[in-house]
Amino acid sequence: MNNKIALKDLSLFATVARVSSFAAAARGEGMSPAFVSKRIAVLEDALKVRLFHRTTRNVSLTQEGAEMLRRAQQILDEVAQMSDAVASAQATPSGLLRISSSAGFGRNQLAPALSELARLHPLLHFQLELLDRPVDLIGEGFDLDIRVGGSHEASLIAQHLVRNSRVLCASPAYLARHGTPRALEDLAHHRCIVTRERDLPFGLWRLSGPKGMETVKVQAPLSSNNGEIVHQWGLDGHGVFLRSTWDVGEELRSGRLVRLLPDYHQAADVAAIYPQRLEGSGRLRVCVQFLKTWFAAHAAGVARRPG
Repeated sequence: MNNKIALKDLSLFATVARVSSFAAAARGEGMSPAFVSKRIAVLEDALKVRLFHRTTRNVSLTQEGAEMLRRAQQILDEVAQMSDAVASAQATPSGLLRISSSAGFGRNQLAPALSELARLHPLLHFQLELLDRPVDLIGEGFDLDIRVGGSHEASLIAQHLVRNSRVLCASPAYLARHGTPRALEDLAHHRCIVTRERDLPFGLWRLSGPKGMETVKVQAPLSSNNGEIVHQWGLDGHGVFLRSTWDVGEELRSGRLVRLLPDYHQAADVAAIYPQRLEGSGRLRVCVQFLKTWFAAHAAGVARRPG
C-alpha cells in the first residue's frame, strides 16, 4: 500500500461510504465537513483514483471506491483484531464498539447499561445508533446489535441476554368507547396501533396463549416504525397495541393502561447479535458479558416473560 495513506483516512473513508455523506460523517466524527472532504481528497490523490461520485445532496462510491472499501475494511478489521489481542493480553479492553438497537429499548435500557460499562472501562469507546429498522451489521459496520425479539441471520452469532415479552394494552378511555376484547379474534374488529418494527410482519400478531401459538390479523389506522410513538398513541386512547413489558409495566401498575387478554403474550427476548466470535475480540466479549450480567440484575426493568 502507498506509504502516504494514513490509517485514520481509511477509517474516515469507510465512515463516509457507510453514511453516504461528508456532512453526516463529519458530525459523527466531530470534524468539519471541509476537513472530511480534504482528507478524502488526500486519500484519492494517494491512490490515484476517484473514490466517490459527489452531488449537492450525497456521495456514492465509484467502482474503484467500492473495491477500495472492501480492502480498507479488511485492513481496519485486522488492525482492530490486533488491538483486541493486545488488550486481551493486558486484560484491559479498549477501542471503539459500534452498537445498534431499537429506539425505545436503546434509550431506556441499553444506554444506562453502556453508561455504567463506560465508567468501569474508560478505554472502551461506544457509538450507539438507535434504528427502528433491520440492520445489516457487516454492511453498515456495526460490531453489535442488541435486538428485542425477531430472528437473526444464519451468518451471525446470537447470545441470549434476558427474557422479555410483549403484551396487549389499551387505555381506559379507549376501552370505555369501544369495549374490551374478550377473545383473540375480537382484535380483528378493534382499532389497533401497529409498530413497523425490525423484521416483524406488518399487522399480523402472533401470540402464545392457552392453545399454543395463535395468529390474528389486525386493522391498523395508525402505525409507526417507532415503538415509543405507538406507545404514546396508545396512551392517547387511539387503540390496542402490543408493547414490551419493560416499557409499559409502570403504566399497567398505575392504571394508565390496561392489559388485555392476559393469557396471551408474545415472546420478545433480548439478544446480542454480532458477526464474529467473542474470543476474537476482547472489547466485544467484555461488552456482551457485561450486558448479560447487567440485564440479569435489572430484570425488574426488563420484565421477564409470564409463566
